Amino acid sequence: MIEMDTNAERRKEKRLHYYWPVWFAEDFNEALSQGQMADISSKSAAFTCYSDCCPYPGQQITARFSVPRYGPDDSFDMASFTTQAYVARVDDVNDFVRRVAIQFARPLPFRPGEQGDDADSESEKELDPVTA
Repeated sequence: MIEMDTNAERRKEKRLHYYWPVWFAEDFNEALSQGQMADISSKSAAFTCYSDCCPYPGQQITARFSVPRYGPDDSFDMASFTTQAYVARVDDVNDFVRRVAIQFARPLPFRPGEQGDDADSESEKELDPVTA
């Protein structure tokens, strides 16, 4: 009898796991809510936030976050982005915290989890970093 591993990794890209603030809102000119990044790829991310300010599945949001960008000498800078995203899923972590999975409207210009693997995305100009 052959057993299938139902937890097999289906992702096409490695994710970078890190814990850094993420700011989000449906309208970025209104009050912003804060979450904590859990992991990110070039096309999507997951973060946690308090349940009282959590977006809902299907909602369009604007997210602002920074991602470590590693150099060849193991140094890194934080690349900051502001991008439109679609809330794909919201899961309960506990009574007070939710985990939110989002998909970016446009991919990041690099693959955060594959830096140093020579696997950066084709276009460095798809999403411009924010300077501020």
